[in-house]
Amino acid sequence: MQMRRLGRTGPTIMPIVFGGNVFGWTVDEATSFALLDAFVDHGFDAIDTADVYSRWFPGNQGGESETIIGRWLKARPGMRERVRIFTKVGMDLGGEGRQGLSPRWIAEAVEGSLRRLGTDRIDLYFAHKFDPETPQSETLGAFDALVRAGKVLSVGASNFDAPQLREALDISSRDGLARYEVIQPEYNLYGRGSFEGPLRDLCLSEEIGVVPYYALASGFLTGKYRSKDDLGQSVRGQRVGTYFDARGMAILGALDEVAAAHDATCAEVALAWLMARQGVTAPIASGTRPAHIETFARSAALDLTASEQARLDSAGA
Repeated sequence: MQMRRLGRTGPTIMPIVFGGNVFGWTVDEATSFALLDAFVDHGFDAIDTADVYSRWFPGNQGGESETIIGRWLKARPGMRERVRIFTKVGMDLGGEGRQGLSPRWIAEAVEGSLRRLGTDRIDLYFAHKFDPETPQSETLGAFDALVRAGKVLSVGASNFDAPQLREALDISSRDGLARYEVIQPEYNLYGRGSFEGPLRDLCLSEEIGVVPYYALASGFLTGKYRSKDDLGQSVRGQRVGTYFDARGMAILGALDEVAAAHDATCAEVALAWLMARQGVTAPIASGTRPAHIETFARSAALDLTASEQARLDSAGA
């Protein structure tokens, strides 16, 4: 595997990031530890989470994923130096003022994340979504203060469009503030519209790192869902159902063809396609079983030919 740099000043990481949204939701703490151990054992080194994970699950209040990662780090002496931790701020954590990107909330939220993670710094701290209620200059000033204090090493933006990111970069340049070094868009073989085009062009011209989420389209691109009768296999079944159209079926057909040529799985091919896309640094992928980590490793080693990439590209265009 070849390491890749996140933006101009961000860390260098391996080409797949583990998606920690499953921790405290679809996997318990013991399984989470086993998955993280396997992930690192395969040579990977970046873990993505958020303060809001997994507040949506009955009985949770948010912070469960960060807490599990923090306990794993504590139980593995020396591990903090081996991995890069990404987390986010901005989604609704419940209660007055516990959301958005105001300086007051960022300053409070980062302390909660640091405490739950059991660390003195966050490698990459994301604005989870654009906040229309807070001027970007104020948000970037708050992030800059965290970088200067050493509590955050780099900052990024999740779910920003091209004009929003352009404005942020201009403000950082004008005011001498830490800039967003990484963007986290939804991007996969099926869902391409939010990244391809102006946002990708901006990331390339400004050397912005890109770590896409929903890399496997909530599991659709694994190929395990072939009809709506299969949706009961996962808690994400309802979302997967939106992919059952002519284009979705064409994508599965192309994945089947390329996978057969490499004795690989559809998931391995879909991740390999994404890792090879122009502008992409490292996709975020979640797993609930050790076999999923094996899939990540095989996908990182899979070299698709130009014709195979073109076949997949045309099917999902």
